[in-house]
Amino acid sequence: MEQKFTDQDAREVPHRHGGRVAAPPLPRASPSLPPLTCVRLGERPLRRFPQLFAGLALYGFSLSVMVRSSLGLSPWSVLNEGLEHHTSLSFGTLTAVVGVLVLLLWIPLKQRPKFGTVANIVVVAYASDLGLLLVPQHLGLPARIGLLVGGILLNGLSIAVYVGARFGPGPRDGLMTGASAATGRSLRLVRTLIEITVLAVGRLLDGSVGVGTVLYALMIGPTTQFFMPWFAYGTPAERVGRGGAGATG
Repeated sequence: MEQKFTDQDAREVPHRHGGRVAAPPLPRASPSLPPLTCVRLGERPLRRFPQLFAGLALYGFSLSVMVRSSLGLSPWSVLNEGLEHHTSLSFGTLTAVVGVLVLLLWIPLKQRPKFGTVANIVVVAYASDLGLLLVPQHLGLPARIGLLVGGILLNGLSIAVYVGARFGPGPRDGLMTGASAATGRSLRLVRTLIEITVLAVGRLLDGSVGVGTVLYALMIGPTTQFFMPWFAYGTPAERVGRGGAGATG
């Protein structure tokens, strides 16, 4: 007679004294993220627009916090600060100007700006200048260390927030994805080469490079990855495909 093998049997193991006992439950797979590609503007606007602008505002503020730490900046902030030494423009204004110039590099890469791209340029510029007005200068070393670590953590959080809203990449992120697609190289390699180039130019312009620059490079990836599952928007179709698990809706 054919013996049927059921799911219950699969969850049971033989006991050394005879009979069967329930096996430990299998570990659940970790929640998966949505693809983070751009989602149309009209989908869940009351859910996604506040997230986008809050994330961008926090991102700009986090840049100013790291500037006030005077312990080293992210590569793009090194460039902006270096340019600030040679122009009459503010740090926030230079952030926007550099963002627009980076967009020009999108043209040969056949990248097109999205709503989030333009919002990134405008909001980050104002938030950066506002942060520099609010955060005092010339603090003691313990306070500066706190500003550095807090600024990096806030920067990673804010990236997860605004990227997770899925309104399109910022100028620098779009440069990375476009160059990767055009050259066939990995995103990691392309982003690394871009960051090294930007850091070198910023240093030549007397931008601040220090322990904070190294700490940022080591922490920003893991920090963003940690926060991303909490803020990545999943479309209804994506949530159904994952059985309702993973990113927030």
